[in-house]
Amino acid sequence: FEGLYSKVGRPSIAPEKLLRALLLQAFYSIRSERQLMEQLGYNLLLRWFVGLSMDAEIWDATVFTKNRERLLSGDVASKFLAAVVAQARRRNLLSDEHFSVDGTLIEAWASIKSFRPKDGGGE
Repeated sequence: FEGLYSKVGRPSIAPEKLLRALLLQAFYSIRSERQLMEQLGYNLLLRWFVGLSMDAEIWDATVFTKNRERLLSGDVASKFLAAVVAQARRRNLLSDEHFSVDGTLIEAWASIKSFRPKDGGGE
């Protein structure tokens, strides 16, 4: 992981905590980083799994996203996640059910204060 992180600047989120949080997002079908941070804010079991103490500050969703992108750009994270998926496949724990992460609410959020209906019927 050391090659992905700078020695100067603000401290990054520890890679093992990022990976654990990503596992929770996948296991519990949490659809956005914002919702994941909300869950980590009040769910003590999730905080424990990630490695956050009860009084630790929860990361900002944007900071989490930037750290996640940096982590996933390296080979270590993809190898780790591939091993997790392979183990789940061997134990027949995978599902073909589709869900989207971070893409399903964009249209709804974008049209909250819009003068045009979401379906474009106001044109």
